[in-house]
Amino acid sequence: MEQVIDIVVTPEIAASQHAISSAVAKATGIKQPLFCEVIKRSIDARSKQIKVNLRVKYDVVPLIEQPMLLPTFKSVKDGPHVVIIGAGPAGLFAALTLIERGIKPIIFERGKDVRARRFDLAAINKAGIVNPESNYCFGEGGAGTYSDGKLYTRSDKRGNIRKVLDTFVQFGASPEILIEAHPHIGTNKLPKIITQMRNTIIDAGGEIHFNSKVTDISTAFNAVTAVTINNEHVIACNKLILATGHSARDIFELLHRNNILIEAKPFALGVRIEHPQQFIDKMQYHCEDRGAFLPPSSYSIVQQVQGRGVYSFCMCPGGIIAPCATAPGEIVTNGWSPSKRNNPFANSGFVVSVELKDLGKFTQYGALAAMKFQQATEQLCFDAAGGNQQAPAQRMVDFVNGKLSDTLPDCSYQPGIIATQLKNVLPDFIAAHIRLALMQIASSKPGYYTNEAVLVAPESRTSSPVKIPRNNETLEHVQIKGLYPCGEGAGYAGGIVSAAMDGMRVATII
Repeated sequence: MEQVIDIVVTPEIAASQHAISSAVAKATGIKQPLFCEVIKRSIDARSKQIKVNLRVKYDVVPLIEQPMLLPTFKSVKDGPHVVIIGAGPAGLFAALTLIERGIKPIIFERGKDVRARRFDLAAINKAGIVNPESNYCFGEGGAGTYSDGKLYTRSDKRGNIRKVLDTFVQFGASPEILIEAHPHIGTNKLPKIITQMRNTIIDAGGEIHFNSKVTDISTAFNAVTAVTINNEHVIACNKLILATGHSARDIFELLHRNNILIEAKPFALGVRIEHPQQFIDKMQYHCEDRGAFLPPSSYSIVQQVQGRGVYSFCMCPGGIIAPCATAPGEIVTNGWSPSKRNNPFANSGFVVSVELKDLGKFTQYGALAAMKFQQATEQLCFDAAGGNQQAPAQRMVDFVNGKLSDTLPDCSYQPGIIATQLKNVLPDFIAAHIRLALMQIASSKPGYYTNEAVLVAPESRTSSPVKIPRNNETLEHVQIKGLYPCGEGAGYAGGIVSAAMDGMRVATII
């Protein structure tokens, strides 16, 4: 009979199926050969003797594995339809949920399919050319497809996390994501998974239209009646899921212009900090060489500085800093890791909370105030670095000491970095709080505070600077019947998994 046990083992034992079986046998006192399957794994590096926590399913007879197969659906080609704007995780998971219930999703995505997006990413990395419709943020799969694929979330009360992870495995993700405490797919693997999702939606009778930007939303008597695509095609609909992501500024402006209620929302802004990965491994694992049995280490930092939160965000071990601008004339940084996390650098956002009281002169923009504040910093960073997507940067200790860096270390940011006094391109309170936080960290995390680390600005797209208010029960917009704000762009998610869960919730309500 299958049973479950929690054991604590060394990294060497955790890397061997035979050794795990022996450890379970020793812990249970069972002398028969055991068949074991790890169902949860996490690393405990709090002491010099690093341990791995395992939850193991075991039996004296072979365990029956249920293969994860692609879902099969009845055709919804001729069924009632719902229009979805955006083919990110919220939009795609909403579409799959609608199909499960016999409803036809029609998705309009402003960007290109995952394969075609690659050419636009190459253009921004190599030539500094930003395609405002197809980039790291816009296109099939959303921002997470090419900017990391981390699946960790604390939003366990918002929906069924396991169903989201199971769905990714069905479409080709490694079953390892079901085991790891901080699951991660990897930017190199996500495009194939997203393509499989698209094919399944189309095979079931759904529709996905690329290069199809929403340019107007029509309403009558406080209800949605149609959307206009590319200023040409008017699509009638009475149910519209708006899942456009946190960077679709033109959508926020469209809603504001059409007097559809939106609100300015707090967010966070700061820099990307990049270290050599070996520095982070040494800091976290308390050793010079992590060896063959430990993965590249990550970290999480939360500081309170003068009553304001300063924290790491979207940490990417073995990762790369990417240029994620969505319009010419701005700099935006983000980070990603391949599935093996085998690049020589570790990077993380390091950001300061921005409250509505901080917006100053930008309050004149009303509901768009936080967005305009965010945008102004991105444009200032672009101008300071001379354009062409090169980013302003400063060594860590130099930043704290107010010294312009004479040289900069090697950096994964492909367009290149330019030595800059970051206090001149970041809002005063942002620069001041990052400086004070780093001074606090210098004594508490030996190895983190080093001039071999570089700060690259800005990390500005942590979350949406706008919230689209909705009814807590119906999930419809508080004013407009049939309009369903959804995911990160609406202010109801913060990553791939939480966005996917929100898409499922909205589709289920519909």
